[in-house]
Amino acid sequence: MSHDQSPNVPAPRERRNAVREKAQQVQARQSRLRWLRRGSLTLLAVGVVTVAAVMVTWAVGSAMSRPELRPQNVTDDGFAVTSVTGVAAADVASAADDAAASATLGATPEATPSPTPTPTEAPVVDIRVYVDYLSTGSREFQLANVQQLKTWVSQAAVELTYHPVAMLTAKSNGTKYSLRAAAAAACVATHSPEEFFAFNDALLREQPEVDTDGFTDSELADLAQAAGAESPKLVRSCIEEESFLSWARDATERALNGIPETDGVTLTGTPMVLVNGVPYVGALDDPQEFSQFVLTIGSDAYYQEASPSPTETPASTETPSPAATP
Repeated sequence: MSHDQSPNVPAPRERRNAVREKAQQVQARQSRLRWLRRGSLTLLAVGVVTVAAVMVTWAVGSAMSRPELRPQNVTDDGFAVTSVTGVAAADVASAADDAAASATLGATPEATPSPTPTPTEAPVVDIRVYVDYLSTGSREFQLANVQQLKTWVSQAAVELTYHPVAMLTAKSNGTKYSLRAAAAAACVATHSPEEFFAFNDALLREQPEVDTDGFTDSELADLAQAAGAESPKLVRSCIEEESFLSWARDATERALNGIPETDGVTLTGTPMVLVNGVPYVGALDDPQEFSQFVLTIGSDAYYQEASPSPTETPASTETPSPAATP
């Protein structure tokens, strides 16, 4: 007996279609997962970039809204010495020689008697010292000349100004000591001007070696306090916060581009010592040579002031002689 019914088994084509459909479903699911993963990464990247942009904008905005701090008591990026106390004379050259030199400097040169009036006092000499606190030459000049500089300032024979600069910033193992020391000097000049000369001298006298780290900001503040700085907390805060670091950098750049009130002089090295705008090129460690240079410049200024301006001679009048009596 025969049967015409076929067994209930899927045909090969149906099986292939089912497999294909299932594969398409799997592929579609994987595509959705990849899209979701890619979208999440994109959103994360956008978020990171947005946060970074906000941080940069905030930092730049804060820097632009905060003006660059500028020290007080400064003229042409220099600090005039108003007091010379706090520097021991025993640490320098013979006081007798310096006193003799200063007496010569302060004296009025003897001039040939002239019917025209002449100045009774020699003009005050302007001395400007551009100093890098890591420069060995700056230290030599200070140690050799500090006592006669003190005497001249005390006698009001000179106007002494120090200009802290940072020429050797790269010579301190990355600590930027020259720059930080110049900024520290500006802090003392601003908050304790009477002790600036003593601190300036201490920075040079206790000068660290080139290519070493130099003093930390805390140690610079200690040195300022040891020099007698008033308002030690204020001075320490100024130094440790590096308040005048940008000013010191900009002041150095300005000096490299040209020094005010000179005939085109630019800063080429430290120390640069100007006497009435004329650079001193003598020995840094010879106080007598420097004293003679200052005396020469001061004498030239004196005779320039003493030179009389040309005046017109009034025409002479003759008294008529009496007529002869016949």
